[in-house]
Amino acid sequence: MLKEKFQLNFDFLQAKSPPLIGLDISSSAVKMVELADGGKGLYRLERYVIESLPKDAVSDGNINNLDAVSETVKRAWRKLGTRVRNAALALPMAMVITKKIIVPAGQREAELEMQVEAEANQYIPFALDEVNLDFQVVGPAANQRDEVEVLIAASRKEKVEDRVSVAESAGLKPMVMDVDTFATQAAFRLIAPQLPANGRDQNIAVVDIGSHLMHFYVLRNDEILFSREQAFGGNQLTHDIQRAFNLSSDEAEAAKKSGGLPENYETDVLQPFIETVALEVARALQFFFTSTSYSQVDHVLLAGGCATIPGLDEVVGKRTSVATMIANPFAAMAHSNRFKPKQLAEDAPRLLVACGLAMRRFEA
Repeated sequence: MLKEKFQLNFDFLQAKSPPLIGLDISSSAVKMVELADGGKGLYRLERYVIESLPKDAVSDGNINNLDAVSETVKRAWRKLGTRVRNAALALPMAMVITKKIIVPAGQREAELEMQVEAEANQYIPFALDEVNLDFQVVGPAANQRDEVEVLIAASRKEKVEDRVSVAESAGLKPMVMDVDTFATQAAFRLIAPQLPANGRDQNIAVVDIGSHLMHFYVLRNDEILFSREQAFGGNQLTHDIQRAFNLSSDEAEAAKKSGGLPENYETDVLQPFIETVALEVARALQFFFTSTSYSQVDHVLLAGGCATIPGLDEVVGKRTSVATMIANPFAAMAHSNRFKPKQLAEDAPRLLVACGLAMRRFEA
């Protein structure tokens, strides 16, 4: 009903069981992950690929150059070497309006849809025919046996359609449209066993440092307590290299990836950048403390392209006085011999969203 009423051509938030690829389109790269059933409730990493996007093809989550992004997705899929064309994608959280509501349990689907539509009219500042809207029953409401908690999610149609168009132009079939925050949350379930007591009853800060943005989330018992975006990322290091060594933007980016910079690079450029990252993480923690009733974070997980900068985890841990580690959802996962363990460990922090999307295949 919801699909028909709001003219969705796929299910928004709803899980699918056929094999699918987790497809994450960030501002700097297309990332794909394919998982298989590893038996005994475990996953197996079959394939992954990271393919760089042309500069400014995607910015602030918006796809500015559909053709260039489609070509990159197509190229990444070919490199992935799979026959699977079903894909799960995600929208940036900033493009999605979410709201949890409490409703009486036991409602028929048509009744629940009517209530969701009525609630959406209150919280969504657009006409309903301008958005893709869906809902998902989360579970029983706390301390209320006769009520359930329902998550409503809505996004402007053009934001959804841009990603659908990119995937379809690349020969893929969009099956799921998720939210990047929820995908990260799903991937964290694979990381939790690496923490004391599986991270239970602990506040875990996930800091995903991309090219342009730093996404900061605090999770507790599989719930998102707090989220924040900061306009800071790996591009700042590229700019610092440009200024220090009089290079063009492309030259600086290439040098950052391949090395070969002057001897004073680490002391004059890299180390100050690391200190700045640690300061930004400390500031984000303070925002969390002042915005909530919590005054403690038990662990910091670093993700994104900057996470594996040598020594960053140590400096962040020292600056924040919080145990810090690099996020790797594949650490305990079997994988094919296509990958070199060292390269996989280096790439893993960039793949949280794609991994979380790939996990949608196995949801009931």
